[in-house]
Amino acid sequence: QVQLVESGGGLVQAGGSLRLSCRASGSIFRINVMRWYRQTPGKQRQLVASITSWGRTTYADFVKGRFTITNDNAKNTMYLQMDSLKPEDTAKYYCNREQSEKNYWGQGTQVTVSS
Repeated sequence: QVQLVESGGGLVQAGGSLRLSCRASGSIFRINVMRWYRQTPGKQRQLVASITSWGRTTYADFVKGRFTITNDNAKNTMYLQMDSLKPEDTAKYYCNREQSEKNYWGQGTQVTVSS
């Protein structure tokens, strides 16, 4: 089993920044893909960004140029640096880890951007 714990959410004004963290523990495999998703009430969860254990990254169009995903394999921790935040970025952000064809989820951290 893998446990994922997110942190770093909060309330920020539009134009501000936040950094989310996701720490993995338990049965950690070296080869993995980690992702950030977000979800607002009544809407489907949407993929924000992903990073493989070998460093390949992808971003949703709506965050390109504003968000940066990184991974510290030594600490089993993934980060999402969010800059130039907009009110529409308000959501609960979830960490996801895929390894050995299994998916694990964190409990989420709330990000609220005020206008």
